[in-house]
Amino acid sequence: MGRKDIPKTEREKLKKKFKGMMRALYRQEGAMLDVEVLRESEVLDFIDAHAAVLDSTFDKVKMSDGMRLSLQKSDWIFSGMKTFHELHEAFPSLLDEHGDRKPFDRFYNDVRKVDETYNRNYLRAEYNFATASAEMAAKWEQYERDGDRYYLQYRTVGDSHVREEHAALNGTTLPVSHPFWDTHYPPNGWNCRCLAVQVRKSSHEQTSEEELSKRTKALAEQQAKSKGKSEMFRFNPGKQRKVFPDYNPYTIKRCNDCDLAKGKFSMAFMPSNEACEGCAIIRNCFLNKEKSHIAKMRKHYEREILKLEKANVEVLQKIENGQNIKISFHKESTHIVDDVIRHRRGNVATWDDLDNIESVIKEADYVGCSPYYKKSLLKYNVTHMLYFEAKVQNGSVLLNVAKRENTSKNGRKEIRYFIYSLSR
Repeated sequence: MGRKDIPKTEREKLKKKFKGMMRALYRQEGAMLDVEVLRESEVLDFIDAHAAVLDSTFDKVKMSDGMRLSLQKSDWIFSGMKTFHELHEAFPSLLDEHGDRKPFDRFYNDVRKVDETYNRNYLRAEYNFATASAEMAAKWEQYERDGDRYYLQYRTVGDSHVREEHAALNGTTLPVSHPFWDTHYPPNGWNCRCLAVQVRKSSHEQTSEEELSKRTKALAEQQAKSKGKSEMFRFNPGKQRKVFPDYNPYTIKRCNDCDLAKGKFSMAFMPSNEACEGCAIIRNCFLNKEKSHIAKMRKHYEREILKLEKANVEVLQKIENGQNIKISFHKESTHIVDDVIRHRRGNVATWDDLDNIESVIKEADYVGCSPYYKKSLLKYNVTHMLYFEAKVQNGSVLLNVAKRENTSKNGRKEIRYFIYSLSR
């Protein structure tokens, strides 16, 4: 996890979006910043662009769909709160020394230093932190799946740039379930290059609690010197499923225990200050953005499923006694789209799995069958539900296949099968 710099093309894109955001700010009236400016399209465009820069750090990192969605949300909320600070810092520059509003060109020239500070200097460190945080979050998924079969070992890169307090943690070896990893899992600072890696229990000894206390003391002392700011690094991005913790340079310590940060957004929430009000607006904007995206994806994949039905696509499968059956698609097969949406954070299946649904069905293994009595499918003469275990990107799911029994005009019995839903 070496240090990286922001691609020049992304930096130029951000600069243009920043100017657009400043035009939205320039339209503001009054002596105080109206936090509702966060809803302006130019501001939301800037947040999107900033979050995209951070998201790009883990484009090619292998992780579950649920983890990726969570990390992208973390980037967007972080970018939104950072944007709120930029608007606050730029707002006083609207007026000249006589209290008169400046021409836009003069105002924009004066706030360029805000862009330079936040979106070049600060962003460089945030970009590297996002890279390390996302990569370690992805690794944590694997570590949790393996459980305590292995130890985790803290490692530095071992060069002259390693911080003294991080070097003190080097070699710390503990089970993945140990609380140490809740607060000392890498990255542990801006531009931290430390790692936590799996090691065999048979070849490594667990660090004693007495030794652990000595090793963590140096880091605790260093964090105390920073007057609380380093507390933001005392989190585990994999367990919290966040690139940045809720308490960071653009928020306050109370954010760690806020209901909004825990996803409990409700209209009953009463902001206690301007920053809280801004946070509520940012999270509400993200919720609307997410709902819009999901609605578009739902329509797209429902159309794709209906195309398969019209094309009479059939997938060959084997059930008990080696019998071959043909599984087709039906208008009721669109249930699988809702199943992906409903369980997307639980990693039942992903959009990519829907793109490859024929292969998913083809490679599934027959599990069993049971009679079907629910009213929802009786109009289609469904008598049984067949179950197949299928491999998807994030593990496995259960494919529920409906068995229909119809009688033709000449009295011949016809049996057909169609994919109905997905479940865990």
